[in-house]
Amino acid sequence: MSGILDLPFTEARGQVSSEEYVAASLRAIKERNGELNAFLRVSEAPNGTFPVAIKDNIVTTDMPTTCASRILGGFVSPFDATVVNRLRKGGAAIVGKTNLDEFAMGSSTEHSAFGPTRNPWDTSRVAGGSSGGSAAAVAARLVPAAFGSDTGGSVRQPAALCGIVGVKPTWGRVSRSGLVAFASSLDQIGPLTKTVRESAELLGMIAGHDPLDSTCSGHPVDDYTADLDRGVRGLRVGVIPEGLDKLASEVRKNFDDAVNVFRRGGAKVADAHVPSLGYSIAIYYVVANAEASANLARFDGIRYGKREAGATLDGVYFASRGAGFGAEVKRRIMLGTFALSSGYYDAYYGRAQRVRARLRAELEEAFRDFDVLLTPTSPEAAFRIGEKIDDPLTMYLNDIFTTPASLSGIPAMSVPSGFNSEGLPLALQIMAPHFGETVMFRAGAFFEGETGYWKRRPPARGREC
Repeated sequence: MSGILDLPFTEARGQVSSEEYVAASLRAIKERNGELNAFLRVSEAPNGTFPVAIKDNIVTTDMPTTCASRILGGFVSPFDATVVNRLRKGGAAIVGKTNLDEFAMGSSTEHSAFGPTRNPWDTSRVAGGSSGGSAAAVAARLVPAAFGSDTGGSVRQPAALCGIVGVKPTWGRVSRSGLVAFASSLDQIGPLTKTVRESAELLGMIAGHDPLDSTCSGHPVDDYTADLDRGVRGLRVGVIPEGLDKLASEVRKNFDDAVNVFRRGGAKVADAHVPSLGYSIAIYYVVANAEASANLARFDGIRYGKREAGATLDGVYFASRGAGFGAEVKRRIMLGTFALSSGYYDAYYGRAQRVRARLRAELEEAFRDFDVLLTPTSPEAAFRIGEKIDDPLTMYLNDIFTTPASLSGIPAMSVPSGFNSEGLPLALQIMAPHFGETVMFRAGAFFEGETGYWKRRPPARGREC
């Protein structure tokens, strides 16, 4: 029965009972989590017909929510996130909460207060971030599906580094009620799965208007599986050339090979220029840090979570936040506070928002000529744990291809596109216009069917190169 977690969950559910399916997942977690550190908490008695993991910045009433931070030690939410409620209604058994970069701030899951998550393909390497625990859990076949949050690529980049599918829906497509806020104009919850069809089915389960989230759209929810078998003949596919010249040769070749798969399938492929793409990292790390500075002000050691002693109220704030937050969170709060401060607001935050509007306009212009746009998901394969931890600027560059979709609010997904010379996964990113998830899934399903990379899985025990 161990192979049941290799199958798409629609097939697996037809072969064993729900009790056996959930038990197989719990057994796999027990066997391998010590090696991978993908889970921070495992449920004692999950109920449902198929197992699912949830990133530990999405609140649940039956397990603590820590955001991988010491400042939230012992916090248990009095309510479930809307996504959690919808998953349970759809039959999901939430088997545990997964590791992440603290408060979702990172690209490697090394900024967790509880240690890094290791990549199942090579345990000396990162699983990506910030949803690294969710990605590693699916890649290692501990669960058939997991959920993460994507602010600047935090679902897509770890999916790419772990060789699975990761989806960021249109901003507002999925309720964020119960998602601990990082950057409110960017945050979105999305699925991580082995196959495109599984992601399409799960997105359909959680999407739709929610009165508990004023930013959640009332746009009708499409049948995201409707066009999965249509192929791409006649589809207009745009290749964004900006940034490709900076790729390592084998990553560039992998991307070019992926584009040729669409050509062979009958798609109409041409370049789609987005001149402002190169500014996306700078825009993102001003906007996201500014919003994080405001959102994380509520974690003060008074209402919930960790509290340190202090002689005055200000002393409690300083001591609690100083001891509770890790170095990366402190860095981003300080950068964001500076960008919002008097005398600097227009020079940084205001300017970033103006260039963000320009980037969004360029992408909208591109979608007048193309149905989907393609880039690599990540400029490189999984790097070694510790390799970039002391160089945040180099770490931030991993988001160069994922931040444009976040800044403009469009849907984007990562699908496996092959392997590098060291046997590590590489990935293709597919972007679509606002609420264009159906055509995005159509393109992804075609590529997946033509290449079959999802069928390859990491070794039973992660090798170390």
